[in-house]
Amino acid sequence: MCGRFVSATPPDQVAAYFDTEAPEALLEASYNVAPTNDVYAVLADGSTRHLDAFHWGLVPIWAKDPKIGSKMINARAETLAEKSAYKAAFKRRRCLIPADGFFEWKKDPNAGPKAKKQPYFIHHPDGEPYAFAGLWEVWRGPNKDQEPWRSCTIITTAPNEVMATIHDRMPVILPASAWDAWLDRDNDDLDLLGKLLVPADPALTVLHPVSTLVNNVRNKGPELIAAVDPDAPPEGTLL
Repeated sequence: MCGRFVSATPPDQVAAYFDTEAPEALLEASYNVAPTNDVYAVLADGSTRHLDAFHWGLVPIWAKDPKIGSKMINARAETLAEKSAYKAAFKRRRCLIPADGFFEWKKDPNAGPKAKKQPYFIHHPDGEPYAFAGLWEVWRGPNKDQEPWRSCTIITTAPNEVMATIHDRMPVILPASAWDAWLDRDNDDLDLLGKLLVPADPALTVLHPVSTLVNNVRNKGPELIAAVDPDAPPEGTLL
């Protein structure tokens, strides 16, 4: 799965990288984006791309309450065309979700049941942003006068060789060569689109252990992606 990621690149730089118009809503930099936070997503309207803000956690149009979105932060690539929450969006409402990297937690198989998992930061070796494959929806709810609720989800797939050392899933990372096909709303060839939802080239995913400070969603600073020695005693420990 993908439950936390980094979105710290300035919006104008994100817009330039993805060749989009500048976003209307400006989001604060976050090194610890958590479910239900607002995130950027890239959409296409014909030949024009847009960078817009969405709530992370997809709310289907048939939902009675937007709180259901907290359970839909990820969508499995293998079942997009089958699940009622995702199949309509898979066909018509696809997006890219920019990220500077993401976090995953590894459990030590030799540790006890109460042992803390070690968090890792996964990123592009050259520091470039990732383009997660995503889906989006607009929920209007029972009250048609309320503000539409714009939400999205990140698609996950099996891990590549690097990710498999710490977890059994990873976000789908689309190369630039696939962006146009993925964003094209007239493209409803689900078989073709499904073939894009594969593990990323292992060379594009490097990782290192980071502090357990990332476990607290209130922590948002750049110190969260700094490499640490997982075997070192906690700060302040008497030796």
